Amino acid sequence: MAALFSESAAFSQIHQMERIDSSAVSRTYNLNPVVVTGSGHHQRLKSTATPVHVLSSQEIREQGISTFDGALIRMMPQASMAPSSMGTFLRLNGLGNKYILVLINGQKLNGDISNNVDLNRINMSRVKRIEVLDGAASSLYGSDAIAGVINIITDQPTQQLIGVTSDTRVSGKGQLTENVTLDIFKNGFGSYTSYSHDQADSYQNNDLEYVKGSDTETQRTIAPLFTGYRADIIGQKFTYAPNQHLALNAGLDYSYKKTDRPETRSDITGGTDYEMRYKGFRWNIGGIYKFTAKNSLQANFTVDRFRYGKEYDVATKSNAVGDYVQSKKQRMMDGEVKAILGLLKDATTIFGADWRKDYLTATSGDINEHVYSLAAYAQHEQKFLKDFTATVGLRLTHHETFKNHLTPKATLMYAPGNFRFRATYSAGFRAPGLDELYYHYFSVNRGKAQISFGNQDLKPEKSNYFSLNAEYRDEVIAVSVTGFLNRINDMVVKQNVKVTDASLAMLRKEFPEMTDDEAAKLEQYALYQNSDKGDVKGVQVNVSANLFAGFNLSTNYVYTYARSKSGERQRVGEASAEGMWSPLERSMRHAATIAANYHHVWGKYGLNVNLNGRLQSKTYYPGYEDAPGFGIWNLHTTHSFDVAKWAFLEPSIGVDNIFDKVDRRIDSSQRKYALYSPGRMLVVGLKVRFKY
Repeated sequence: MAALFSESAAFSQIHQMERIDSSAVSRTYNLNPVVVTGSGHHQRLKSTATPVHVLSSQEIREQGISTFDGALIRMMPQASMAPSSMGTFLRLNGLGNKYILVLINGQKLNGDISNNVDLNRINMSRVKRIEVLDGAASSLYGSDAIAGVINIITDQPTQQLIGVTSDTRVSGKGQLTENVTLDIFKNGFGSYTSYSHDQADSYQNNDLEYVKGSDTETQRTIAPLFTGYRADIIGQKFTYAPNQHLALNAGLDYSYKKTDRPETRSDITGGTDYEMRYKGFRWNIGGIYKFTAKNSLQANFTVDRFRYGKEYDVATKSNAVGDYVQSKKQRMMDGEVKAILGLLKDATTIFGADWRKDYLTATSGDINEHVYSLAAYAQHEQKFLKDFTATVGLRLTHHETFKNHLTPKATLMYAPGNFRFRATYSAGFRAPGLDELYYHYFSVNRGKAQISFGNQDLKPEKSNYFSLNAEYRDEVIAVSVTGFLNRINDMVVKQNVKVTDASLAMLRKEFPEMTDDEAAKLEQYALYQNSDKGDVKGVQVNVSANLFAGFNLSTNYVYTYARSKSGERQRVGEASAEGMWSPLERSMRHAATIAANYHHVWGKYGLNVNLNGRLQSKTYYPGYEDAPGFGIWNLHTTHSFDVAKWAFLEPSIGVDNIFDKVDRRIDSSQRKYALYSPGRMLVVGLKVRFKY
């Protein structure tokens, strides 16, 4: 998709869009960076007709952030996270994981764990910036882009050099990140090697839980609020630019992650017999040929494999210590050809074609299926009447199961001087996943059977997104206000179906391994259905200002009213009337992020002080107790030293959660959480860079 124009070595040489400071300790705060996600081609932020949020590597580092989820939570109020042993539940603008398209250089990050994204596969050592596009974007990016698109743009230096960098960060609860990179660039050839290690211990904020069936009686538990893990990523990328017209690239990434949970014990609840183990392998090849400054042809092919399962560390009746039982294996192949053309004056036209094939093998869900999709898309952006720019786009997707689907897009921007006024309409769609279509799942948890069925009669989910934006941007201040509305139809949800005598007989036939005792306790099973409607509306306000030399203040606020409604539907064995509107699970009305940054240089020493905070209102959990709101503040300082022309040293020290905000409520079956912080922690780090 966008990988081929993501600052590859040759493209950076052809278009020197961003100044590189000669001194390592110097700092500039760019209020008008280059972006690519909103329009599909490189533009300055103020020139794109579709608003895009940008999180730069400089800002991420200055806030003491070392993980991808940390970057989103601290810097984007419209995003929230809920970590678990089954991955991270990511929510953007009120909508959950499956409606968010996560890209690395424009290529989809494949693989999920029970619809949770494995964000530990993202190698933060290579992140140049993170671009976030709110709302539906299926005209450019296809299925899944309903809530928005998160595009991680990686960095490959293009100066003649051999560079080695080590970046370490340590804090409480066993949290450690270590990133090491080796960069070589000479005579148009680039080699970029990286290793990333990330780990954290499991922890609790309260070691009590309510006894099942009681609202007053408690007992001790070792069940963690946050599940510890160990994760590693090894990456290698090559680029080659033999001349000013042609650039080639190839790369691969291997990722490994394993949870670290307390083991099962006979004297206390909350332990587990096994750890979850995840492996990913991703490779891609691509190239770009620039005929002229405004005309280029790009091609890219990506293969992404991801699998996970259970590795036993406690002997059970059926498994010995060390046994591995695979739960799910996924594979994606994606190929794209794309032309970016300047056919008319003050215009950019894009034509593209995309082929993708997804495979899913799930032992627990009794699935071994695959599906392909073909897509063709076009987009034309035209400037007219001096200050107006219009963009129209259309994508035709042919899905093997759901046939043909059209997703249009239209934007209009009026740009007098430093002001921008934008109006956007875009359609989105999401093809149900292979698990939602074909799942045939049976398991037993604490003596109770759990059953889920896919549904091959599902329809694609569809959305309509509208937004209005007003912006002022100059070298000192940037102010943006956006109002948006996102409406989703035919939302796929898991409906609980009451077990009847007739359905019980069917279930026992489908799952002969079910015992008489398990069948007697079975009250319901789950079936995927097109049931709900979604309605998300809100307002975003973003302000960033260089108030005086070396000092920047930024604040972002979002009001989101996200709700869903169960429509007319026919459950298996019973009728159900139209439901009531209710808040979407894990949504919140108000959230804000604030960051104040001061930077000053004395000769070869640079000081950076950053105070940042996240504030949010209560998180809604329909059917459960809502999680209370909170405010978290962090202080981080970095100290940069230009030791020599070939050496740079940057120690850092800070405090996370200065005011020790912790959710210490007793765990219960009716209680959910939004704040997972273990409390106040000291954070120290050291970055060392050598270049020759």
